[in-house]
Amino acid sequence: MDGIKFGHSWLVCTLLLCALQLCRASVTVNVAPKVEVLKDKIAKLPCTYTVSPASSNNIVEWHIELQGNRKRVAYRMQSGEAKSDKDTPLSGRVSINDDFTLTVTSVQPSDGLVFFCSVNAGTAGSGEASTVLKVFFAPEKPTLTQASTQAISVGQSTSSEIGTCVTMNGHPQPRIIWFKDGQPLPEVKDRKEKTYMVPSLVREASGLYTIKSTLYMQPSKADKDSVFQCTVEYSLPGDQIKQKKSDTINLNLNYPSETATFTLLNPGAVKEGDNVTMKCETDGNPQPEFDFTKNDKPVFGVGGLLMLKSAKRTDTGVYKCKAIDFDNLDADLTGEITLSVHYIDPMNVSPAKPQVVMFGDTVEWQCKTKASAPHTVQWKKGSKVLSQDGTLSIKADSYEKDGEYVCVGAVPSVPGLTGQASAALTITGKPVIETPVGGEVSKEGDEVSLRCSAFGSPAPQFTWKPSGKQSVTVEGNKVVSTVTLPASATVMKDGVTCEVANEHGADSKIISVSLKRAVDSADRVLLSGNPVLKSAEQQQGGSSGVVIAVVVCVLLLLLLVALIYFLNKKSKLPCAKKDKKQVADAEVNNDIVVEMKTDKANEEAGLLNKRPPAGQ
Repeated sequence: MDGIKFGHSWLVCTLLLCALQLCRASVTVNVAPKVEVLKDKIAKLPCTYTVSPASSNNIVEWHIELQGNRKRVAYRMQSGEAKSDKDTPLSGRVSINDDFTLTVTSVQPSDGLVFFCSVNAGTAGSGEASTVLKVFFAPEKPTLTQASTQAISVGQSTSSEIGTCVTMNGHPQPRIIWFKDGQPLPEVKDRKEKTYMVPSLVREASGLYTIKSTLYMQPSKADKDSVFQCTVEYSLPGDQIKQKKSDTINLNLNYPSETATFTLLNPGAVKEGDNVTMKCETDGNPQPEFDFTKNDKPVFGVGGLLMLKSAKRTDTGVYKCKAIDFDNLDADLTGEITLSVHYIDPMNVSPAKPQVVMFGDTVEWQCKTKASAPHTVQWKKGSKVLSQDGTLSIKADSYEKDGEYVCVGAVPSVPGLTGQASAALTITGKPVIETPVGGEVSKEGDEVSLRCSAFGSPAPQFTWKPSGKQSVTVEGNKVVSTVTLPASATVMKDGVTCEVANEHGADSKIISVSLKRAVDSADRVLLSGNPVLKSAEQQQGGSSGVVIAVVVCVLLLLLLVALIYFLNKKSKLPCAKKDKKQVADAEVNNDIVVEMKTDKANEEAGLLNKRPPAGQ
């Protein structure tokens, strides 16, 4: 009995030990929760695992889930053998790396599935984990198409189609958002509402999505200038949210008129000769027909425009426009403009005929005009203002006052409204010669040209003494004569006389002729035939050359003395012994003392000042 009990106990212990070992055995598989990739790119799905207790005969398999069923796409033995399965959606595009990572090439939208990595470790058991492959592709820019070219009437009881927005080839499914005047419209699908959208979705054979949305609404008059646009919102890896915007559209609305405006389109005050445009319009669409009147008499207009070509002062008056809108018969659609056509009469100058006065006399003009507004009258000669009150008095005391005077009228309140008239003044009298300019020649006998100008009326006659080749021109209110003649000794001495004369008198001036300053080839100025230096700079340059030569000679002399002294010190000169004897004699002779020093400058000075002994 004891043996039987022992056998039972051993069996129970064995079973307990086996159960304990099975509980300790485990397989843990780790994968990424999701893997994101762009269409046509490469996806890598990592898979790692741990087995306890360790096993050397493990198998790693990758499966996909299709319509609720799993299908293996690839596997790998721990020993290194790896294969991919045939007849799967991933055949030819899938492989397992050494680290059991599943690689999928040329990823397509249809590859966005749940993937399972399972590990079979034999007696140690098995385990698995799942990961999701997400495929992304940006859709095309949305296209916004207006529903119809026909206008939509405001006030209809049903909603009208505004436009359709289409975006193609996106993944995952994108979203269309409508905007009005830059603000998003709430996404409403209930067709009982005044504003709603009708979406549609198409999945292409490529697995990409085409989204379409049609907007319906009951627009009001306030929407006549509204801008509509649609935007596609889509996702990219890394939780990115992107958008693409369509072009914009405006509504073509019909709505009744409530008020009318009548506007003068000319930018400023209207003056005679201007083209005038007046425009009548209402705040409705389409515009009704308009009738125009001037001072309650019908005038002809085209559409909403009333135009006057080359306006006259008689076009001044009260203009009105009137319209009737059959969609709003109670509206008062009238407008009114009071048009003023400004003018200035021709300038009236008295006396009107050209005035001819003797030199020293006085002439007076009066200038008057009328205008539609306060105006000014000025007398001018050239740009100079001579009078501001319409009266001009001129004393003919200078021939420069001869010529044309202009009377200018202007209306300051109407820019560009001006008028003008001219008056001519001719001053008669004896001629007056302007101060002449002398002539120059290089040498006696050369030809010289001289100019003489004179005022006078009638035009003076010119006489040159001595005479030469003459020409006469008129410059403004003066006459100019030019003569060309040889510069003879008499001309050089006495000059040339210019005489002018007319019926009122005569005038004359002497014009001198002199020699030009000439420069010879030695760059010297010839004055009275004696050559002299051209300038103080050249003289200073010559003195500088002499100083430099003296300095160089002194330096050479000093070098020669130093050389003689050096040779003497070295006893290389025959006179060296003689010099020593002279020194010895000097020690006996009290009259002559020679002092020897080591200073080189003093030694050189001693050589220069050395005298022969008294006995020689």
